Amino acid sequence: MNRKGRARNKAIRDSIDAMIDVLDQQIREVEEQMDALDAKCEAMTRKRKILKSAKGIGDVTTRTLLYEIPELGELNRRQVAKLVGLAPFVHESGKLKGKSAIGKGRKGPRCALYMATLSAKKYNPQIRAFYERLISKGKTPKVAIAAAMRKLLVTLNAMVKNNELWQSAT
Repeated sequence: MNRKGRARNKAIRDSIDAMIDVLDQQIREVEEQMDALDAKCEAMTRKRKILKSAKGIGDVTTRTLLYEIPELGELNRRQVAKLVGLAPFVHESGKLKGKSAIGKGRKGPRCALYMATLSAKKYNPQIRAFYERLISKGKTPKVAIAAAMRKLLVTLNAMVKNNELWQSAT
């Protein structure tokens, strides 16, 4: 899209539009193939339904979690957070006392969870309350988002493990 905006020649813009159309069609075809494969597997269909029951989790996040974390539902909360890179690592060595940070792990699911958490903090009452509680305690927005991402992932993992749909707190 950036290249198209800078293109001054109509022929170049048309060429870019044609390439975007081809790529969009290929994406649709791959998604249809993935859906067809999932439909043949009852366990994948159930996992997809469980994940999509949570507010803030859409098709892209669902596919990312299902295909890039096949262990989802089989690990405990610490293991799944570490696998995705949402477990805090303390940077210390000898007398050096550094800050904790997230990282390592699987980047694709972490990026998908980031976007899902941004949506969830707006539309999901439990994630919103958790995020706002952290902010009110003086946490920076970046730290609060990372914690909310971990909470969302751990919750989704537990839902898949227990074969339960999302339940809003009443």
